[in-house]
Amino acid sequence: MMKEAALGKRRGKAAARRGTTARGSGRKAGSNAAIEYGLLLLGSLLVAISFNIFLNPNEVASGGVSGISIIVRQLLGIEPAVTQWALNIPLFIAGTWLLGKHFGIKTLIGSIVLPLFVWFTRGLPPLTDNLLLASIYGGMLIGLGLGLVFRGRGSTGGLDLAAQIVHKYTGISLGLCVAMLDGMVILTAAFVFSPEKALFALIGLFVTSKTINIVQLGMAYSKVAFIISDRAEAIREVILYELDRGLTSLRATGGFTGEDRTVLMVVVGQTEVSRLKDLVRRTDPGAFVILSDTNEVLGEGFKRYGTA
Repeated sequence: MMKEAALGKRRGKAAARRGTTARGSGRKAGSNAAIEYGLLLLGSLLVAISFNIFLNPNEVASGGVSGISIIVRQLLGIEPAVTQWALNIPLFIAGTWLLGKHFGIKTLIGSIVLPLFVWFTRGLPPLTDNLLLASIYGGMLIGLGLGLVFRGRGSTGGLDLAAQIVHKYTGISLGLCVAMLDGMVILTAAFVFSPEKALFALIGLFVTSKTINIVQLGMAYSKVAFIISDRAEAIREVILYELDRGLTSLRATGGFTGEDRTVLMVVVGQTEVSRLKDLVRRTDPGAFVILSDTNEVLGEGFKRYGTA
């Protein structure tokens, strides 16, 4: 009886722990969802503000549905927000029908909310009438906004959905589909406005893409080094105990000699590169070292999983 009572007590504690873990997981999931929707809304707001204070007043149609709406405003006098709604909603429906229901609620929200923010911020005064400044800073702010939307695992719909449809039914790579559609918008802008403004639109599109990468991957670039040496063990020791970095030993075969070799792989921060090279040179001046940029490193000693 005592054993059964003890067993029942242990089972009760285990069940309680599972319940606590489940509640904790549920709270964390709810918190993550709130953050993601917050990023979606904040990012959409930044995109709308940039559109109204930089791109739209200067007629910089740098691709996408927003670029189309600037062209339509010039030709037909229709408010850009109305054009964006008129394109985003049918594209979302077509994407759901042709590609499946995996787009989710966030894409629908982004497709509706972004034009709504464009409508509400349409009265903001332009910050500059200089086309270069408008292209650069408009591209930066739109890139920041879209980067936040993507960090929140969301989307603003638009021509990205059209690109996915073209990609599915033609086999053309997705990146090329996006470039083709944006290119068609910018080419149309060259005829509607001027070739010069189309060139500035290209600048804005380039700045946007680079800013999105920075927001998603960060600016804290690291370096990954591959070291090939006859004194691999000695180099391993100095990296572990003098540089205080972990590393991985890889087995390789020399392409010319056919001999087995050890390749050391180590990831270091930008400030540690000079010290790493100095340690390797001091240990084996004949070592072969390959250094390459890496945008993001997750794990001990670098960025933790789940951090922004």
